[in-house]
Amino acid sequence: MIKLAACQYHIDLLETWDAYARHLTKLCEEAAQQGAQLLLLPEYAGLVLSGQLPAEQRGDLQGSIAGIQPLLPAWRELCEGLAKRLGVYLQPGSLPVLDGDGRYRNRAWLFGPEGNLGSQDKLIMTRFEREYWHIEPGSGLRVFDTALGKLGILICYDNEFPMLANSLAEAGVDLILAPSCTDTEAGFHRVRIGAQARALENQIAVLQAPTVGLAPWSPALDENIGRAGLYVPPDYGMPANGILGESAELSPTTSQWLICELDLQQVRGLREQGQVFTRRDWPVQFAAGRLAIRRAD
Repeated sequence: MIKLAACQYHIDLLETWDAYARHLTKLCEEAAQQGAQLLLLPEYAGLVLSGQLPAEQRGDLQGSIAGIQPLLPAWRELCEGLAKRLGVYLQPGSLPVLDGDGRYRNRAWLFGPEGNLGSQDKLIMTRFEREYWHIEPGSGLRVFDTALGKLGILICYDNEFPMLANSLAEAGVDLILAPSCTDTEAGFHRVRIGAQARALENQIAVLQAPTVGLAPWSPALDENIGRAGLYVPPDYGMPANGILGESAELSPTTSQWLICELDLQQVRGLREQGQVFTRRDWPVQFAAGRLAIRRAD
């Protein structure tokens, strides 16, 4: 049994590094004190760093993205230090990172008690990211082998594409972390439905953490709505609706943790002893050619 924490992360204006560091430290300590072994924050949670920029710069989309880049080494050091000190796995959300080729990518790091375990880039960009943020997709999927089990990260929109999660599942991943950032209720439900579908199809678990709240000072994070959740296959020993845990409010006015316990061995067992075998039967249909489209006579 492992204990997971997914944050409904309220976008607050934190105008100094010290204020931000205290904020993130207190938040992580709250989850760790409740016994959480893995902490998940949402997509673009790192953009809260832009609150430290001059008002004019943080109010400019491209200016705010460029302005946080010098802060990233200290931010990574802070996150790594928290994971080590608290003895937890910390996925502190994602943020735009300027790579050596001069292009930005939406990147999520995973830190553990042993340090920095690596990162996963978002692979499929939304229209807004492509057309306004000018953020490029990353390449490839990463499997993180941890003491809790094998983890994968699919950032927000990536959860709406079945083959990404299936590739991670086939590589042995039992739990997908789904940091998300959505500015409408419909957007939140698209990601949530995707997360539940990926759990069903692959007979794995998916943990989602969203941004919430209004931030008129940030053109990137101005409106946020979402609910944290832990999704599993609806099968023997699991909730009938596949929701193992979900935060009570859709958009609280402060950051809140959803704390859930998950038995990954029980989830794995469904692949052999479940009511259905979606993980096994889905590729069988392709192999048998039953999905071929034939012209009507």
